[in-house]
Amino acid sequence: MLVRMWNVKAIRLLATSLLAITVAVSFNAQSAQALLSGTWSWPLSGQRSVLRHYEAPERFYAPGHRGIDLPAVTGQEVVAPADGVVHFVGHVVNRDVISVQHGQYLSSFEPVSSGLKKGDLVERGQVIGTVSAGSHCECLHMGARKGENYLSPLALLATIPPAVLLPWDD
Repeated sequence: MLVRMWNVKAIRLLATSLLAITVAVSFNAQSAQALLSGTWSWPLSGQRSVLRHYEAPERFYAPGHRGIDLPAVTGQEVVAPADGVVHFVGHVVNRDVISVQHGQYLSSFEPVSSGLKKGDLVERGQVIGTVSAGSHCECLHMGARKGENYLSPLALLATIPPAVLLPWDD
């Protein structure tokens, strides 16, 4: 009886482990790492919604939507999602852009005008600029990268609670 009970517990542990591995492998390596890092705060006040989601390109230079579009109005404050260092402030294709380096991750926001300059330290929740005119919609485009690889900022935002596997009943 004791051996049979141990076998049932071992089988359940093995099955749970295999399920966890399957879920982890189902994400690409970048997304899985990003999900583990989901500690960024939302960059805008108000309702949290997404107008357009991240669309990964098939190849590095192929078309895609390398970020998310969040509803925003001109003049709305944008805050740093995490502590970091300003990486870039300037104009790209007639849009104001700011990007912040957060350790191994980089966040970018457009159109955002900012009085900050490259090298300035920012803290999570600190205003880094305001939404400016010049976007393709009334929105804030938020991008995220790990190294040269783009990933969905939603994976880094602390908005989705982690899944918890519950123990099986005996």
